[in-house]
Amino acid sequence: MRKAEMVQRIAQEIGCTTARAEAAVEAILTTIKASLQQGEPVVLRRFGTWQVRAKRARVGRNPKTGAAAAIPARRVVRFLAGQSFKQAVAIAARPGS
Repeated sequence: MRKAEMVQRIAQEIGCTTARAEAAVEAILTTIKASLQQGEPVVLRRFGTWQVRAKRARVGRNPKTGAAAAIPARRVVRFLAGQSFKQAVAIAARPGS
């Protein structure tokens, strides 16, 4: 699902204009992004948690040539799915559902 499809579904679900739904989606995503940029975790109960993790610098290999390549330290976003979310996906993935 893309953001535009999400906006359409939200607009239909709550009966508002697509412009208002798009503004709501943008506000949510902007808030999540700003919190993660500040290093704060974002927790949505029964859905999941986004958090920023630090990855150390390391030496990797170029798969094409096999030459060593330095990979710098960086910050990455990690998402941990909540238990309810995991169960909902597991139920939907079962054959015959």
